[in-house]
Formats: sequence, structure tokens, C-alpha cells
Amino acid sequence: MTSPVLLVLVGPSGVGKGTVVRRLREKHPQIVLSVSATTRAPRVGEVDAVHYHFISPQRFDALVTEGGMLEWAQVFGLDKYGTPRQPVLDALAEGHPVILEIDLEGARQVRGTMPDALFVFLAPPSPEELERRLVERGTEAPEAIARRLATARTEMASMGEFDAVVTNVDVEQAASELARLMGLE
Repeated sequence: MTSPVLLVLVGPSGVGKGTVVRRLREKHPQIVLSVSATTRAPRVGEVDAVHYHFISPQRFDALVTEGGMLEWAQVFGLDKYGTPRQPVLDALAEGHPVILEIDLEGARQVRGTMPDALFVFLAPPSPEELERRLVERGTEAPEAIARRLATARTEMASMGEFDAVVTNVDVEQAASELARLMGLE
């Protein structure tokens, strides 16, 4: 039997990471989706240890100092977000594949701490399709969409850093491709 895989999944906002991961986990419920930690307060409806691990800035800093984060960042100079190391190691030790759905900088940090992970970039079929998806979500102003598209260009320029690129033309196909890369299909 092969060791369980740690999949580090990166892709631009609007590419469908969450949707593809949900479908992948429906097909393979043994997969653990890593829950990030944050120093921000919970939003209405968010549940601790489900949406995030909500922790104090002091505890977060202690985890960073102790090497207890696989990756972390301070966002907009305010709240900190990161991936706690121990839950990932525990799930892998229990034989579960684990997915980290994180940003490009986080993936670069994880490559330094867990270089044997599988790094996959989820790409849109085209920049035009990505823009269409962001607009159709209807959740952001045009200025925010423009910022996300600028970030997406930077992210897509990094695709060569990844072990594989999966293009999300179809959710079912993308989920199957990820499962195949993880050795689950």
C-alpha cells in the first residue's frame, strides 16, 4: 500500500477550487480537507474547527515560533491565516489523504517544509472564462474583480512550479484527474 498523499492545491479565485474539492471528497470521503487557523473573529454562521480554527494572535505566534505551521501569512497587515502542521501529520499518519487548498505563497512555504507533497495548479480553461466565472458569481464589485484577475495573471505565470496542472473545464473531470494524481483512481 502506498503512503497517503498530501495534495497542495492552488488556483486563482473563481477557478472552482472549492467546487472541485467538494466533488472529489464526495467520491473519496476518506480525504481530509485541512482546516486553516486564523486570528480573525468568526463571521456569522462560521463554526470553530469546521470553517477555521479561531485562535488568539498570541497562540498563532506561538505556533509559528514552535514550527507548528506548515505555512502562514498576515493578510492586509491585519489578521493571520495559516495551516496547522499537527492535524495534517495526524491525518496522514492515520492513512488519510489530505488536501491543502491554499494560495501561491502558502504553497511555496509548504514546498520548503513538506517537499514530498503533490503540488497541483487548478487552471481555468482561459483567462476569459475565469473573468466570466468571477462576474457571474455576482459577489464582488468590478474593482475587486479586476484585482482578482491581476492576481490570477501572477498565479498562472507560476504554473511551471507545480508537479501537475489540471484545467477545470468540467468539475467531474477535474475531480477525477485530481483523484488519479493522488493515486485514488
